[in-house]
Amino acid sequence: MYDDSANVNGTDIETRFGVSRRDFMKFCAAMAATMGLPKGADAQIAEAITNKERPSVIWLHHQECTGCSESLLRAEHPTLEKLILEIISLDYHETLFAAAGHQAEAARKAAMEKNKGKYILVVEGAIPLKDGGIYCKIGGQTSLELTREVAKDAAAVIAIGSCASWGGMPSTPPNPTGAAGVGEALGRKDVVTIPGCPPNPYNFLSTVVHFLTFGTLPALDHENRPVFAYGRLIHDNCERRAHFDAGRFAMEFGDEGHRKGYCLYKLGCKGPETYANCPAILFNDAGPAAWPVGTGHPCIGCTEKGIGFAKPIHALADLKTNPPISYPRIVEEKGEGASLGAAALVAGVAGLAAGAGFKLAGNLGKADAKDGNGTDAE
Repeated sequence: MYDDSANVNGTDIETRFGVSRRDFMKFCAAMAATMGLPKGADAQIAEAITNKERPSVIWLHHQECTGCSESLLRAEHPTLEKLILEIISLDYHETLFAAAGHQAEAARKAAMEKNKGKYILVVEGAIPLKDGGIYCKIGGQTSLELTREVAKDAAAVIAIGSCASWGGMPSTPPNPTGAAGVGEALGRKDVVTIPGCPPNPYNFLSTVVHFLTFGTLPALDHENRPVFAYGRLIHDNCERRAHFDAGRFAMEFGDEGHRKGYCLYKLGCKGPETYANCPAILFNDAGPAAWPVGTGHPCIGCTEKGIGFAKPIHALADLKTNPPISYPRIVEEKGEGASLGAAALVAGVAGLAAGAGFKLAGNLGKADAKDGNGTDAE
């Protein structure tokens, strides 16, 4: 429940953001809840957004597709893109700038000088390191040189997207340009990473708002990702999780299980080994299925180094959580069903009556055609 007593002028809110005061407070409450903040934090967030000076943001582009910027600006929700541009002062962004060439670089240097020690550096895209970094240059400087220059006096450095976080697609083998994430390229351990291809815009906005409100960055995990966004497995919040636990899987795209919304694990879904809040936050308020698994496609693990763009899409995920032992194994090969010996063993272990035991054995579905001793089923 949001705190409607916050000292925020409704007229100013409607003029600046184009939304009612009530909707604005709901937005602040939702953001506080997303970050796991205590009661009253929504009022602090509203106060900071409306009354504090907008933080200067210098946004650099390197080896990427600009999808991260697109995800911020193509939101269906009528306020998100406006809120982003009203909450921050975007003083340099090659894609969005009307200026170009010397004018753009002059604007960047002016913003750096004016806000020295206070601006936020956001980096989108991987940084090439091979051959002196010659594979990506802006204004006559390599990506590495430019990033080092801007990062020197930044209050915080945020790597947005998988490419900037850990190299992403440009770093996949054979990685001819030596592409690397921002933290690795700079040799710094304090770079906040917001991976995803693209990441959810709310995760970026929440991180910036936390910094604006409290003067500190949110709690980070071992990969320097905000814990509020990357603290739980996708698998734990997936709407298809019940099917996983019950042993119901789509075996092929378009088969009956796929049409019924069964678990996509056997189609290569990496949700069981990927940390992100995709099923909880969704994308761009486009509807209840606005994320890959919701539309019927397996998660590719784009927020995880060594999984996204590295592990084959068809490869099974390494499970970090397991279904209850009484449910069918998720790696059962296609067969003719359980043998009488296997069914009896299940019944004995579970302490079930013969009838119940056979019912449970029948639930094994596509079980191995051999019994536990490796002999052919009777």
